[in-house]
Amino acid sequence: MKLLFIRHGDPDYEIDSLTEKGWKEAALLAERVSQLEVKTFYVSPLGRARDTASLTLQKMNREAIEMPWLREFDAPIPDFHTGAPRIPWDQLPADWTAEPKYYHKTQWSETLPMLEGHVLAEANRVWNGLDAVLAEHGYLREQNYYRAVVPNEDTLVFFCHFGVTCVMLSHLLGISPMILWHGFCAAPTSVTSLITEERREGIACFRMNAFGDTAHLYANQEPPAFAARFCETFGNTQQRHD
Repeated sequence: MKLLFIRHGDPDYEIDSLTEKGWKEAALLAERVSQLEVKTFYVSPLGRARDTASLTLQKMNREAIEMPWLREFDAPIPDFHTGAPRIPWDQLPADWTAEPKYYHKTQWSETLPMLEGHVLAEANRVWNGLDAVLAEHGYLREQNYYRAVVPNEDTLVFFCHFGVTCVMLSHLLGISPMILWHGFCAAPTSVTSLITEERREGIACFRMNAFGDTAHLYANQEPPAFAARFCETFGNTQQRHD
């Protein structure tokens, strides 16, 4: 089985849709995805993800199943300095890296900020939603692997968001989402893909073979949007700091 997690196009968060550039990115993405044989499409209920998916779905004359748990990960935690609500993946490096628990695949959720933000409960909601979908397609979660009840080479496509994608990857790969949230960057309309490996009959694990792939943009001389990144150097005031 193949899983494709696609981030929405360059966002206009004020109207929960796409910028002009985002619509262009979504059109180029549609050219790419429409070449694939896709078993089922899933989409976040948020506008920017649905709008991104719409061009692909129109081109392929397909529909997507809307999943509430695919919305952007909604579990703000207290900022380490101000105490104000802040998304978990925008913490400053000197703060979160000082806590060894954030590097552990289970202990990351046991720190006070994560407990106050009820992050694990939200993560479990996402993980349970993902596992239910995989079970419908023949792969049943058992401990840290999947039982290949109905092995297949189908492709599932998920149009969603950066934060929730990292939460799903943490579940599939056994990695703290803090590592993924802060150490990986998925540009708008980028494609992250995983493929099952069934080296022993009936026992499958997912292996990621691409993260944040924007080949469809480069092939058309369209630079990736800067969204999801922070300033390359502190002195660059034209790039995002906060």
